[in-house]
Amino acid sequence: MSSHTAFTMAALSATGGIAGFARTRSFPSLIAGVGIGSLYGVAGYLIKENKDYGHETAVVASTLLAGGMIPRAIKTQFKKPVPVALSVISIAAGAYYVKKVIDYN
Repeated sequence: MSSHTAFTMAALSATGGIAGFARTRSFPSLIAGVGIGSLYGVAGYLIKENKDYGHETAVVASTLLAGGMIPRAIKTQFKKPVPVALSVISIAAGAYYVKKVIDYN
């Protein structure tokens, strides 16, 4: 069940990176969005297949996404919805996966 969250985050991240590139021709948005989306995809696969480090990989992806989005949300004074939404979603996903890591240990 927890793999669904990782796959959803993978789709959101990759779609956001592609949309950012399409809108502003920003290669950093494209690379970061597809890269973090791929990391979430790997995490989802590992979780689905009951392999080691799936939840930990999702925590890393959430941390990277939050680390990139929270400063942008603050910089825009929380007026732009995309950085704010991605910040909140990445924190929620990260908290969920941290709880999963703790539960398994």
